[in-house]
Amino acid sequence: MSVIAIEHEGDIAVVSVDNPPVNALSQALRQGLWDAVGALDVDPSVAAVVLICAGRTFIAGADVSEFGKPPQPPHLPDLVARIEGARKPWVAAIHGSALGGGFEVAMGCRFRLAAPDASVGFPEVTLGVVPGASGTVRTPRLAGAELAVELVTSGRPMGAAGAARAGLIDAVIEGSLRDGAIAFARQALTRPLPAPVSARAVTAPDASFWSEKEKAVARAARGATAPLRALACVRKGVEASFGEAMAFERETFLELRGSEEAAALRHVFFAERAALRPAALRDVEPLPLRRAAVIGGGTMGAGIAAAMREAGLPVTLVERDAEGVARGLDTLRGIFAGNVRRGRLSEAQAEALVRGVTGTTDHASLAEADLVIEAVFEDIDVKRAVFDAVGRVCRQDAVLATNTSYLDPRSIAEGLPGPERFIGLHFFSPANVMKLLEIVPTPQTSLRTLATGFAVARLLKKIPVRAGICEGFIGNRILKLYRAGAEALVRQGIPIAEIDAAMRDYGFAMGPFEAQDLGGLDIAFLQREGARAAGRHVPETLGDILVRAGRKGQKTGAGWYDYVPGERRPQPSPAVAELLAGEIIAKTSMSRRAIAEHLVAEMAAEGRAILEEGIAESPAAIDLVEIHGYGFPRWRGGPMFATGMRGNAGPRGA
Repeated sequence: MSVIAIEHEGDIAVVSVDNPPVNALSQALRQGLWDAVGALDVDPSVAAVVLICAGRTFIAGADVSEFGKPPQPPHLPDLVARIEGARKPWVAAIHGSALGGGFEVAMGCRFRLAAPDASVGFPEVTLGVVPGASGTVRTPRLAGAELAVELVTSGRPMGAAGAARAGLIDAVIEGSLRDGAIAFARQALTRPLPAPVSARAVTAPDASFWSEKEKAVARAARGATAPLRALACVRKGVEASFGEAMAFERETFLELRGSEEAAALRHVFFAERAALRPAALRDVEPLPLRRAAVIGGGTMGAGIAAAMREAGLPVTLVERDAEGVARGLDTLRGIFAGNVRRGRLSEAQAEALVRGVTGTTDHASLAEADLVIEAVFEDIDVKRAVFDAVGRVCRQDAVLATNTSYLDPRSIAEGLPGPERFIGLHFFSPANVMKLLEIVPTPQTSLRTLATGFAVARLLKKIPVRAGICEGFIGNRILKLYRAGAEALVRQGIPIAEIDAAMRDYGFAMGPFEAQDLGGLDIAFLQREGARAAGRHVPETLGDILVRAGRKGQKTGAGWYDYVPGERRPQPSPAVAELLAGEIIAKTSMSRRAIAEHLVAEMAAEGRAILEEGIAESPAAIDLVEIHGYGFPRWRGGPMFATGMRGNAGPRGA
């Protein structure tokens, strides 16, 4: 079946692309467009061509099924040049997303039009490469060097209105995009045509511009290579001839395509795609979600409620007393107000989101909820009391979820009527921001309940990972070993600040000790103390020593580091050195690279144990947990990928 159709509206040819689901630039599509240029160039009845796409989007980029394979002709740079050099002017009519190669095709057209809700951009750096078919060369000729740097080094798309103001597109079309594009093409034929993009002039900024951009891009990239290489391509694009710049871009693209960074990012890309819709649940219908409820209005509960509201669900927020309800609603208002300050919401949108939350102390209000998520204090008795009340008032088919981080969900659900509707949904704080959702079924959890858990993740635009039951599930179990490994290095005489610096150099936003100071050392301390109180043997940690000395992190002005009042910058602490002096058993020297590799190997070793126990379904699942929940650098692929354990191999014997 052809992916290209050509219709005629008088002297305007309409080339329609139909290559579901996202009109990806497969070899067949490239060939179809190539042939269409040739056929329409020699058709005397055609004066101009409108390129438009069927389905939900314009050409959304490369065909993922061709990733990692040798490219087949016609190659995309040649196709873009052929469209630009066509005898009849082409007009791109963009709806949905025109990304990467899709927008490069549009830039080969003489004009670009867009529906109001369309977006354009270059996500290539998120896959470890740079645009490879003129994105870094034509973009500055359309919109200047500064915008080109922003688009190609960040990978973030731009909406139609902003793209029109910047000059990336020529007009935003209200109403019928097809009719508007045809009318635009006819009108364009009455005026002199603009020069092809490749022939347009571009102003080269001075050297200080590039040095400032290099520093900014390096800070944001945290060690990733592709963003800096993309910046170099844009610079070449404005300082060299079009032909030289194109050759430099293509050479860079081909070099990066075979890099370890690109392989890591492809690994994450495919893992994320697979995570959203597990094959085992493909034919299982989830419960329709029309109304949600959250029990507990603290930081976590309010964050979950905010995420539900932003996804469009009305939410009932339950607390134990009126004061708790008021605090929970205030926390919610604060979350939405923060998004207003950051420009993500208007005041009116924030008010509408708050209006969609009903605060109450009455569990009977949960009778109509499709999904109830418990987010109360991490205490088994408190959680059991919640589900005792919830089990009596909720519909028998409502999904009941616990947000526990460490407790055994089977114990929480003990005695619950209809245990098949119970599941663990472990959100990460702040729940309205963090993308990871660990989904933890019990042996009684039904497939429909499990499918609903994954549907919740898709609704909230989170990355779901199924986890088995053990202390800490996947993420916190590895975190515990990561922190223990870092403390072991301290006992070997390696400075705390040097360990943190090593992990920042590796690509983490913060090292393990900085991160503990930010979150609070007392959180893990209380969990350990609870386990000790329950009779379990939990060895004393260095963190325990600090907490018992009153050092709980930034909130007390003292943790692993000292903090000047009003500042968050960590300062090495003489008091910590004195407190821990008796714990240092050696004076070891390690390079930062060796420190990072050692700690990543510790994480991966625990990951292998998790796989062998069947707690995680694949190495890729562990990598997703670490990337989306714990800040592992995406461009390194996760601890399992980074240490050579790749693919989707499950537990031994699976």
